[in-house]
Amino acid sequence: MVSGPGASLSEESTHDVADPAEGGVNSTTGKAIEGRSLRQIAWRRFKRDRVATAGGAFVGFLVLVAIFATPIVSLIGHPIDAFNNDLIDPTLGLPLGSFGGISGEHWLGVEPTSGRDVFSRIIFGAQTSIFVAFLAALVSTILGAILGLAAGFMGGWVDAVVSRIMDFLLAFPQLLFSIALVSVLPDSFFGLDGRLSRMAVLIGVIGFFGWPYIGRIVRGQVLSLREREFIEASRSLGARTGRILFRELLPNLAAPILVYTTLIIPTNIITEASLSFLGVGIEAPNPSWGGMLYDAKSYYQSDPTYMIIPGVCIFITVLAFNLFGDGLRDALDPKAH
Repeated sequence: MVSGPGASLSEESTHDVADPAEGGVNSTTGKAIEGRSLRQIAWRRFKRDRVATAGGAFVGFLVLVAIFATPIVSLIGHPIDAFNNDLIDPTLGLPLGSFGGISGEHWLGVEPTSGRDVFSRIIFGAQTSIFVAFLAALVSTILGAILGLAAGFMGGWVDAVVSRIMDFLLAFPQLLFSIALVSVLPDSFFGLDGRLSRMAVLIGVIGFFGWPYIGRIVRGQVLSLREREFIEASRSLGARTGRILFRELLPNLAAPILVYTTLIIPTNIITEASLSFLGVGIEAPNPSWGGMLYDAKSYYQSDPTYMIIPGVCIFITVLAFNLFGDGLRDALDPKAH
């Protein structure tokens, strides 16, 4: 439950907060007790969760890798389109050496047949996954928040129409329709070509199908908040609908929206990898974790390293986001102790 203005703080916060006007003093230390904001209380709870903190640190690391992928590869990697035929066995088409050709020169080995550096392609694959997942989550959040606010606050036919649209999209076979939609869209999109065009298509498709999940959460919260005293006070003062929605209700929905956004990002990562694995996501030779898994299916028996590396990257990334989202949810829960 999200607390509105004037609502009581959690049990933990009431123990830690004293009114400065009353001159609250800690009987043990003799020092004045300083009040803590809800943000400070949430940060204190989050820091106590070591697992969530580790997940958040890894998420931050991944974001930095995605942002600085080009300089990272320039410094310690190899061009993603550079072929190293001298590192490939001409008879079998497999990398020379053990574990997929891992060496001091190629930290994660090289691809079978082409000899392209796996480390560089993993870095750019992380950039693809993170950007698509984050921007698709942003699209879902914006659409879900606006439509959920409108449905929950206005009610009537607006609520009925938005709710039926959400029910329809939630019951729709998302993956199958995404495959069909991405397949028929043009290669040039929004004035972009190649990799950026395909990323824009994925962001739009994944983001569109993700908004009903956030919309249902926002609608349910608005239904419980719209009859609260601070909303009635705004109405009595003559506040317009737009101000009530975006200045009164939306700030009280920030916590659940933030938590669900962090939990939908790993789902978007898996969706992007699935579409790329099925051949309708990021097109070759552009790097993608899902595309690397698809390429590895022909070599996994003779060279499993090429399949293990992108698979482990997807697993660790999704796990880190889930741990971070769970910790954030617990920290922002006003009923947590």
